[in-house]
Amino acid sequence: MNHVYFFTGFPGFISNQLIRELLKRDEAANKIYLLVLPDQMVKAEADIKEIESELDGTKVDFELIIGDITKENLNISAEVIQILHKKITHVFHLAAIYDLAVPEKIAQLVNVVGTKHVNEWVKGISNLKRYTYFSTAYVAGNREGNLYEHELLLPKSFKNHYERTKYDAEVLVEELKSEVPITIIRPGIVKGHSKTGQTIKFDGPYFILNFLDRLSFLPIYPYISSERETVVNLVPVDYIIQATAYLALYKDGVGKTYHLTDPNPCKATEIYELFVGELYKKKPKGHVPMALSQAFLSIRPVRAYLGVEKEALEYFTWQGRFDCTEAQKDLAGSGIICPDFREGVPAMVEFYLKYKNEKRYQIKIR
Repeated sequence: MNHVYFFTGFPGFISNQLIRELLKRDEAANKIYLLVLPDQMVKAEADIKEIESELDGTKVDFELIIGDITKENLNISAEVIQILHKKITHVFHLAAIYDLAVPEKIAQLVNVVGTKHVNEWVKGISNLKRYTYFSTAYVAGNREGNLYEHELLLPKSFKNHYERTKYDAEVLVEELKSEVPITIIRPGIVKGHSKTGQTIKFDGPYFILNFLDRLSFLPIYPYISSERETVVNLVPVDYIIQATAYLALYKDGVGKTYHLTDPNPCKATEIYELFVGELYKKKPKGHVPMALSQAFLSIRPVRAYLGVEKEALEYFTWQGRFDCTEAQKDLAGSGIICPDFREGVPAMVEFYLKYKNEKRYQIKIR
């Protein structure tokens, strides 16, 4: 049976790369429908042409569908829905707001209401083989200690609206598991490609690089010290893409939730040392208290100058550890393993230095 894919979140970077990986792995794929917002059509058309140029003769039909997950029935006409519901075999829901500083109303609309609409829409597909939902490991919120893939527990609090709305959205998807063949993907903090350093925006760990770059005039680079030593789970995008493509087609992946996280993450201090060493061939000296750093980043002009969202600091004091046993077990034998973060630092920093002054990579600091 031919596989017909349906994607939300195109032309986003992860969906773009995931399509390429799926086409390498799935010989049965012959049609891909892409739900695209009207203002993204030009970019989507250009990205499809680029993907098609890389297919080496493989015949795959792409079709753009103008729609919006925040609207009922994804804002698709009844006639088109009837066609799609008969043809589609695999759905990939990646559309979401990923910004840590996203306002609550926008996060709720896109991440929760949007996922509710996709869920309802998916239930009408007659030949559905898999619904792959892209969540985040940080649905754990402020829970700490060992965090397991089978858990979806309401924490006492969340660090930001992004985490809370992704938790609420995953609850909706989890409830659908009894009706639909679902696989939930929970990535850690996604960074650029482990070999090339390629990414599309400088957020997450790149805030540290922004911080160090903007303060390059300093004679020393002090640690941002905290009483709580923690690990930060940074995962290269190539691992996320390869693992997702494999697990979305893996026959025993139905009904499972996977942590696509680094099984051996670095400590926050080590990450900082690696960045300082790669940028300046020095070691950090001295300490700036975390409370003082948080106070400075509460001042908008300061955080705008430094290129750092204040919400990012919490991830460097939070003491949660993601257990990824199920993902590691099901990926065993596939040849897909999470690259060592340390080995990818040179490529990461090189890419950052090359594009740090291009506005398209820097996110707007609120």
